[in-house]
Amino acid sequence: MSRKTFIHINDHDLISLAFSLPEADAVRQRTGVIIAHGAGNDMDHPLLVAAAHGLARAGHVAARFNFPYREKGLNTPDRREILEQAWIEARECFANESGCDPDGIVAAGKSLGGRIASHLVAAGRLKVRGLVFLGYPLHPPGQPEQLRDDHLYRIGVPMLFFAGTRDPLCDMSKLRTVLKRLTSPCDLSIIEGGDHSLDLPAAARISPAQIHANVTARIARWLKAC
Repeated sequence: MSRKTFIHINDHDLISLAFSLPEADAVRQRTGVIIAHGAGNDMDHPLLVAAAHGLARAGHVAARFNFPYREKGLNTPDRREILEQAWIEARECFANESGCDPDGIVAAGKSLGGRIASHLVAAGRLKVRGLVFLGYPLHPPGQPEQLRDDHLYRIGVPMLFFAGTRDPLCDMSKLRTVLKRLTSPCDLSIIEGGDHSLDLPAAARISPAQIHANVTARIARWLKAC
């Protein structure tokens, strides 16, 4: 089951949320998940769609949302304050319309979407039970010395990181070092051969759909312990 809703985040910008809902006879989980997209895609990225639908089949209400620039069909991300406001309003809408426990909401995001959520959580501006990173952009491409990690040490909720070993935005050794320094519980799920979207080369003979199913199953297991 699915439905879509639209909300204004200010006088000029609109975002849409696509809800994936458990079937009427399913056992509903108390934890709901909001998923944000990366800089170069939108809420219809196959990984995000698969995760939302898969989590709904597992009994979780899930919602994907577009940042305003993608809602307008643009490719350049909005200013950070607009991205942050979109996350805050998406969380508010989800809390009001999902039927989930407001204290059981988890924020998930691909690249930019996850990073913006993490900054808000670190600043105490986004109330969530946990964070899921579908490829965290730890540093700019090819520049592992420029880490985007300072705020991660101020986060006080459990975190689940997915990382591909071929991701040019996330050096694996650097990520492991960062995770060792975190004070909150954290888990790392490594996709051997995965790129920034967690996809494998064609030679691996593992389809994106299979990877997406595995990622979704891992998130569902983590949610049970979150």
